[in-house]
Amino acid sequence: MERLCAQHDLPRELAAAGWLHDIGYAPDLVDSGFHPLDGARFLQGIGESELVTSLVAYHSGAKFEAEERGLHSELAGFDEPPQDALDVLNLVDMTTGPEGARVPVDERLSEILSRYGATDPVGRALARSSDQLRASVMRAAGWLNYPM
Repeated sequence: MERLCAQHDLPRELAAAGWLHDIGYAPDLVDSGFHPLDGARFLQGIGESELVTSLVAYHSGAKFEAEERGLHSELAGFDEPPQDALDVLNLVDMTTGPEGARVPVDERLSEILSRYGATDPVGRALARSSDQLRASVMRAAGWLNYPM
């Protein structure tokens, strides 16, 4: 992500969000059990920028999962990030597998679904958000000439 930001003169906050987007999984930070919200709350609490905090809060279809978990109003306490910045973060998250290898977006979506299952809030949210996530990834890939 840092290299991508440097090559395309993107804000340093995008690289920070790339590193921090899953921080809400850290056991000491779990509050709601919804990692984008827990991560965003933590980052806001330590004074991280509004852009990084909002990217963490809304990354990879988080709005859909918040609805599935009944946490929409809590997530709405964070401003939505600019769509182009969110697209870049989604591109990186949705083309990187759990082991850190680059993967096609459909493979990543399938991996997430297989890990959680269709009836889990993650699986239900993914069913609703996958088309938008693919579109987000493709927009950023096009802007950045990122080979898919």
